[in-house]
Amino acid sequence: MIYTLTLNPSIDYVVHLDSFVCGVTNRTAAEEYYVGGKGINVSLVLAELGMNSTALGFTAGFVGEAIENRLRELGINADFIRLKEGISRVNVKIKAESESEINGQGPHIAEEDFARLLAKTEVFREGDTVVLAGSIPRTVSDDAYERILRRIEWRNVRIVVDATGQLLLNCLPFRPFLIKPNLQELSELFGREISGESETGYCARELRKMGARNVIVSLGGEGAVLFAEDGNVYRSGVVKGTVLSTVGAGDSMVAGFIAGYERTRDYVYALKLGAACGNATAFSPGLADRGKINELLGRL
Repeated sequence: MIYTLTLNPSIDYVVHLDSFVCGVTNRTAAEEYYVGGKGINVSLVLAELGMNSTALGFTAGFVGEAIENRLRELGINADFIRLKEGISRVNVKIKAESESEINGQGPHIAEEDFARLLAKTEVFREGDTVVLAGSIPRTVSDDAYERILRRIEWRNVRIVVDATGQLLLNCLPFRPFLIKPNLQELSELFGREISGESETGYCARELRKMGARNVIVSLGGEGAVLFAEDGNVYRSGVVKGTVLSTVGAGDSMVAGFIAGYERTRDYVYALKLGAACGNATAFSPGLADRGKINELLGRL
């Protein structure tokens, strides 16, 4: 089984305006609603690829109910912990002459609630894949991921960490199966601007020395490179298209790689499917669907 964790899921309310003016009433030209959160995005793209997963995390209030109901409609097993108080967040994405975001804070997660999440990890078994994705809410201790990983480190599960900065570094001693920084995130990790194949390779290999088994470096329009635990370096192809939004593209790449590896144990195919999923989302108004993924897969 594949488990995805989203500690602070959301409903993303996307509004399109011809123009946006502060201080006056603005009327939308179009609106969209999506369930949001990095782990949830992984589950949604996995479903498009025909892969089952269980989405874990916390929900609260009527927004939380809407998140769970929508995921079930989409065929996702939603196994969230329902909080007694608060409301899951609504994030507002404004698309006008430029793009702006207003992200909610989300509900308070008490220690007893987090303990309930830890208890859910008892069902993890050898061969399962666990995806820890996104930042940690302000009401949860900074070592939340480490506490989860410490709990499951002897279960022989594949751990995927899609996080940034110190949060990612703190997970590396647990030898995650996969991490996926982009060039900007690599630069932040190493405290200098990273560019070029030589520097990218050096940083990826350093992350592997620190514990990561496989490192995918996303290069945006130039594709992606996988520094694999078998010692080889694999590069994805590049497809051209009109980028509509990069939101969720990285999560989609993670989903594609997981699905490809689960099916074939082949790094070349896993990276190719990951790249197809990432590009398909970038070229779509929302997350990638199966048709777009298959189209791009044939072009890579």
